[in-house]
Amino acid sequence: MTEKLIEAQGLQKRFGETEAVSGIDLTLQSGELFGLVGPDGAGKTTTIRLLCGALSPDSGSVTICGVPMQRQPDRARENIGYLSQRFSLYEDLNVLENIRFFSEVRGLSAANWKPRALEILDFVGLADFAARPAGQLSGGMKQKLGLASALVHKPRVLLLDEPTGGVDPVTRQDFWQLIIRLVAQEGVGVLVSTPYMDEATRCRRVAILSGGRVLMQGAPAELSAQLTDRVLEARGRPLPKIRQLASSIPQIEDVQAFGDRLHMRVRAGSAKEAQTALKKAVQDKGWQLDHIGPIPPQLEDVFIAASAGVLDG
Repeated sequence: MTEKLIEAQGLQKRFGETEAVSGIDLTLQSGELFGLVGPDGAGKTTTIRLLCGALSPDSGSVTICGVPMQRQPDRARENIGYLSQRFSLYEDLNVLENIRFFSEVRGLSAANWKPRALEILDFVGLADFAARPAGQLSGGMKQKLGLASALVHKPRVLLLDEPTGGVDPVTRQDFWQLIIRLVAQEGVGVLVSTPYMDEATRCRRVAILSGGRVLMQGAPAELSAQLTDRVLEARGRPLPKIRQLASSIPQIEDVQAFGDRLHMRVRAGSAKEAQTALKKAVQDKGWQLDHIGPIPPQLEDVFIAASAGVLDG
C-alpha cells in the first residue's frame, strides 16, 4: 500500500524582485521516483530546499510523512535524506569517517551507524574503499559517498538535487541504477531534480518547471502522448538553411536542431501537409532532403511545447 510521503501546496518563494518558486503543488508517494525537470534557473534547487526545510516558503506548506515542516521541522527532517548539488566532504577523512561524521550529526550511536554504514557502502559499491581519503575519490565515487551519507539514518524520503551533474555517462548510468534499486528494495520515495530529459524518463512521474512554475506534471509517457503525430524529424543539407526554411512554413510551429537532424512540431492534423510543403520548398531551393517523417515525441519536445504555451498541464 502506498503512502503519501511529501505533500506540498502553493509553495512560493521570492528573492528580492525574483520569484524563484511560484505556486508549486506536488506529492511524492512511497516507492515512487519523481523528477523535477527543467533548465538552470527553473526553480528546481529552490523547490528542493523548501521541501527539506533549508528555506522557509513565503507562502504555502510542506508536509513530510504527515509531519508539517513549518510547525515541527526537526521531526519532519528525521524522515529526509538530502544530497545537494555540491555535497560537502571532509577530504582529509576517509570514506567511513565521513559517514561516521554525518551519522553522529544525525544522533546515531556507534552501535547503530556502523552496521548500517557498512551495509550502505556495499550497496553503493564503496565497501572496498572505506579507508580511502575522500579527497582521493573520483567525482562519481564522491557522489556515491554523498548518497551513502544521505541514506545512513534510513530516511523514508530522499531528495537529490542534480546528483549526476558533472559526471561521465557511465557513472550517470551506475548512479541511476542505484536509485532504481533503492526505490525497489527499500520502498523509499525519491524526488530528484535534473536538467537531463533522458534521465527524467526513468521517473514514474515528472514535473516540468520553467520560471519557478510547474508547466506540466504527470507520467512521462502520458505527457509525451499529447504530441502524438505532431513531431517530424528531418535530415538534409544545408541543415541550418533548411531549419530557417522550415520555420517559414505555416503548418510548422517550431523547429529545433538535434545534432545532425531537425525536430519539427506541427499543428495538430497537419503532419502530411507539413512534410509535402517542406519537401517542395527544399526542392525549389535546390537543396537536399535526405529524410523527413514522423517520430515518437520526446520529453524535450514536450518541454519546448509547454514553454511555448502549446500544451496544457
